[in-house]
Amino acid sequence: MVSVKRFIHDEPALFKASKAFVALLFRCADPIVYVACKLPDRNAQIAWTLLGSALFQDRTYPDILRLLTKLYERFPGDKLWTLPVPKASEIEEVVEQTFNSRNWSVFEHVAGIFWSVGLFVRRHLDLVAWVRERSPEELWNDLGDIYFMGRSNPRPKACATIYRLLAPQPLGLGLECRDSSKMPSLPLTMGARRFLAILGPAKEFNFSELEPQEKQKLANEYFTALAPENPYFAAHSLQFFLENGSNGFICRELTENCSRCPLYEYCNYAEVHSR
Repeated sequence: MVSVKRFIHDEPALFKASKAFVALLFRCADPIVYVACKLPDRNAQIAWTLLGSALFQDRTYPDILRLLTKLYERFPGDKLWTLPVPKASEIEEVVEQTFNSRNWSVFEHVAGIFWSVGLFVRRHLDLVAWVRERSPEELWNDLGDIYFMGRSNPRPKACATIYRLLAPQPLGLGLECRDSSKMPSLPLTMGARRFLAILGPAKEFNFSELEPQEKQKLANEYFTALAPENPYFAAHSLQFFLENGSNGFICRELTENCSRCPLYEYCNYAEVHSR
């Protein structure tokens, strides 16, 4: 089994650079939260965070940002959750116009996700109170009612949703829930998976062959080591690692084409230039 403690002991310089990478990127806005925070009230912000989290699959971060923006332009205010619900063809038209294609693994489910989030909001009309009165575990259980949010472990979309609701801005909406010592698993994004496999404790192992529980345990331990004050900072920052953005990798865009990246000396994907 991969040992985080051994990795930190054996690779102190790489670990230090990784901490610096987290510190540099942790305030970068999440695309779903970025759109949600533009909405007029807390209830709408929460509702659209739920929708964006359920839709976020097999698309780039800029794609999801554009889709949420276009959906809100077409169905503004409380149109997400009030009756009558939009027709499936109307919702699908927004997706097709945004992506210039129907070629998306989630396309046939988008209307169902939209309606499901709307139904969830109608059941919990005061979403701020819904968050405030529940523990993270209870939030996790409730989110299973939303189509495509997942129903069994590890339910990464549900975990990511909770952190988007609770984390401080611009990472999240900065909401409060009932105190609990038990938090859901930290989001294990594709960017974080790449990081663990390429520059993290799994770089000498085949990360893809680990069992899901082992992957999550490794991620939780390393995120905690990288950002002990708040491990979600590490999970949030690492989602941008080698993740496609509008013009190349997002981490390149955020580090001036790698010139400011603390991991420049270690990353084989860094743009070659004199520093």
